[in-house]
Amino acid sequence: KMVDPTLAEMGKNLNEAMKMLEDNQRKVEEENEKKYTRKDIPGPLQGSGQDMVSILQLVQNLMHGEEEEETSQSYRLQNVGEQGHMALLGHSLAAYISVLDRERLRKLTTRILSDTTLWLCRLFRYENGSAYYHEDDREGLLKICRLVIHTRYEDYTIEGFNVLSTKQPVIYISAAARTGLGQALCNQLGLPLSCMCRVPCNTMFGSQHQMDVALLDRVIKDDVESGKLPLLLVANAGTPGAGHTDKLGRLKELCEQYNMWLHVEGVNLATLALGYVSSSVLAATKCDSMTLTLGSWLGLPAVPAVTLYRHEDPSLSLAAGLTSSQPVEKLRALPLWLSLQYLGHDGIVERIRHASQLSQRLLENLKNLDFIKTSVEDELSSPVVVFKFFQEYSNRDQTSHAAPASTIQHPIISNERHIYDTFNQWLGEQLAQLVPASGVDVVELEDEGTCVRFSPLMTSAVLGTEIQDIDQLVDCLKMKIPVLTSTLQLREEFEQEVRRTVGLLYIEDLGWPGLGVVRYNYHSDEKNDGKQEKELEKINTELLKKLNELESDLTFSLGPEFGGQKNCVYIGMVTEDLDVSELVETIAATGREIEENSRLLENMTEVVRKGIQEAQLQLQKANEERLLEEGLLRQIPVVGSVLNWFSPFQASPKGRTFNLTAGSLESTESTYVSKAQGTGTTPPPTPTSSLAKQRLPGQKAFKRSLRSSDGFSETSSISHCDDLEKMDPRPPALSPGQEQGPLETEKPEEQKEVVQAQTTPEDAHSDKPPSDSAGGEEQASDR
Repeated sequence: KMVDPTLAEMGKNLNEAMKMLEDNQRKVEEENEKKYTRKDIPGPLQGSGQDMVSILQLVQNLMHGEEEEETSQSYRLQNVGEQGHMALLGHSLAAYISVLDRERLRKLTTRILSDTTLWLCRLFRYENGSAYYHEDDREGLLKICRLVIHTRYEDYTIEGFNVLSTKQPVIYISAAARTGLGQALCNQLGLPLSCMCRVPCNTMFGSQHQMDVALLDRVIKDDVESGKLPLLLVANAGTPGAGHTDKLGRLKELCEQYNMWLHVEGVNLATLALGYVSSSVLAATKCDSMTLTLGSWLGLPAVPAVTLYRHEDPSLSLAAGLTSSQPVEKLRALPLWLSLQYLGHDGIVERIRHASQLSQRLLENLKNLDFIKTSVEDELSSPVVVFKFFQEYSNRDQTSHAAPASTIQHPIISNERHIYDTFNQWLGEQLAQLVPASGVDVVELEDEGTCVRFSPLMTSAVLGTEIQDIDQLVDCLKMKIPVLTSTLQLREEFEQEVRRTVGLLYIEDLGWPGLGVVRYNYHSDEKNDGKQEKELEKINTELLKKLNELESDLTFSLGPEFGGQKNCVYIGMVTEDLDVSELVETIAATGREIEENSRLLENMTEVVRKGIQEAQLQLQKANEERLLEEGLLRQIPVVGSVLNWFSPFQASPKGRTFNLTAGSLESTESTYVSKAQGTGTTPPPTPTSSLAKQRLPGQKAFKRSLRSSDGFSETSSISHCDDLEKMDPRPPALSPGQEQGPLETEKPEEQKEVVQAQTTPEDAHSDKPPSDSAGGEEQASDR
């Protein structure tokens, strides 16, 4: 067969361009050169021009310019596959076809448009429908609104907005619709916001994400009685948040009763292509129009959205912009026309079925997990799965919440809701990071709060999600649930321990996903708030540094970059074997140690300064005394030398030494006499915290004993200390006649000194050891 050489060259160039753009491996020399040159800075247009390879190389550098510098993991483009290449080829072909002569262009565009419309109407069970192809998924609904206005207001074409003043049009949308949809429609149509009516969802019966049909009926009656014109109703076959479907059958009857237009949109419309369709979604085939987003459902890049509609007057469709007399605009369907032919009917159905199987697989696994609450419309078939971590309040420790006063009940419930939202936000981010191929995201729902959503119809074809990705997602969820439950249970204990500990201040931050927030409260007599604030920041920063140096599984940080408290230590997620009391005591002791060292340094600076001044005065006084002792003659240059030769003056050099331990000035005469510098008094040992428990080999900080599987109570801590004492060798007894108590830890030399200090002068001349009971009791008490 004859092939158009231009088409063959176009396909070849497209394949070469895609290979070049998808190849993310560059040479080391190019990477090094890229670090020192910024090719993304705009520059002048070159006069000689560039070839296609250079231009594509520039595009590649702009696409991957900064990512490899910021992260160690190389980022790769979405693998669009062959069907994606067909969609991209459609855009190139559209530009080529647009230069054909008018007659050929008309025939070609008519064939493309009719084929695509026929395939879509049969695929999604929408009989006798027309199609409008648009880039923005809201544009189809906008054109439908204009069509309904032209239909209901006969003189709208002539009189324009003046005819709307006789009867104000009303457009009804669900409260669960996309954010900003109603305002966008009013802005584009030139209507006031009073023309948009948000219909609340069910509150008592049925799904809380479905439109309240009874309430809608009453609202429409009130609008009709007040002289308004009900125009159009926007329903959902899969709400943007939870993926629930409105009662489309009842809504269609209501629209027929009041002569309203029913438009349906949502992700669940994709299931119309399957063999089995739920009755709630199947009712969408009777609506007046629907919008399909095939690009995300089938993983096709840069393909238009499609709005299928039924209307008998072509002139009104032309006036509303749903059809066009320009053949070039009909070429919008060309990328979709090529992609649908490449996939075929079976390929399209298989992709949608695969997405439904993924959601069903996840839903079945979630049913077997504790502390996971799902929110799905149909347990048997739900294209969208929404779940959240939730632990019943009655399952946790309620001893501290037994107060019967109802005044504190609402804050507790409000705080609990906020905490769960924070934890589920963290859970969704962790799952998305650990299993990026799953495509899970975080969604905010009005009643459920923050949840994790899995919508494979919108992500699986693009990300290539498989069954093993769902299994990996469930495994990661199983690992995160114990961490969430442990952290939630230990938050109260951590708060109580911090509030009982002197020097620590508990900071309540409900938006922090972790154990809690603590601040070392620095008390100072300094009246300067700025200086006290700097000292507080210095101590808490040093405290955070020392906590991170400990060998533990905890994460300590300064908190979120925006919105967090200043000068605090944020503690992340924890496990069930955390010893909260040891953690709090360690934080308090470390903070006290930092504060004492800071104050010691300040005091030492002041003492040294005063000591230097005093030493200067004493040395000046000593020089004056030396002059008086030597006499005036010895100060004369020649006479003094002769006098010193005949009668040398013996004077010991006088100096001063500063004892940092005692904080006092001392003379240096003893140093010159003994020819050695004295050590002075021994500085007291640095006090160590009693909380630094001796750990077993391999045991990290803040962990409970591995030997005790129950709760870490006081008795278990004592038994743990006993085990540690058995592991440590003890020094031998002083004498066979003396018994060493279990709490004696002195060295043998120190024990001998104690014995000598307690012996009287009479006993010193005696050979008998002090063995009477009274002496033994005094010895034990002194120890």
